[in-house]
Amino acid sequence: MFRKSSCNGEAGFTLIEALVALAIIAIVLGSIGTVIATTVKGTRAIDQKLALAATAETLLSTLPARGLLKAGRQSGELGGHRWRLDVVPMNVGEIPSDARFAPLTVNLRLQAPGGQAMQLTTVRLVPRGSE
Repeated sequence: MFRKSSCNGEAGFTLIEALVALAIIAIVLGSIGTVIATTVKGTRAIDQKLALAATAETLLSTLPARGLLKAGRQSGELGGHRWRLDVVPMNVGEIPSDARFAPLTVNLRLQAPGGQAMQLTTVRLVPRGSE
């Protein structure tokens, strides 16, 4: 039988044990780094979606009043976000002649500076004859 003996009576780690411990630490730190990178990427995507939604809310809140909204196309840029707003009569078939309102489709397309895009569609009722 072989026995390890040391001059001062204290046992220590061998070189292989130290290398295994360092390898395990490197693997754990790599995994933590991957989790952090994924979290940062997800957070950035959520921030971009929220910025797009805030821009869309701002644009939709500035639409003209019901009696002044007309069919047509507008476009521009707000806070670095490019947008296009299409207002068209909604295809619902024949509207009764005694109807007081007619529906317009409002289609808003937004694109963030980073390329992420969003499209929102809503319907606005306008007084007949103003469409």
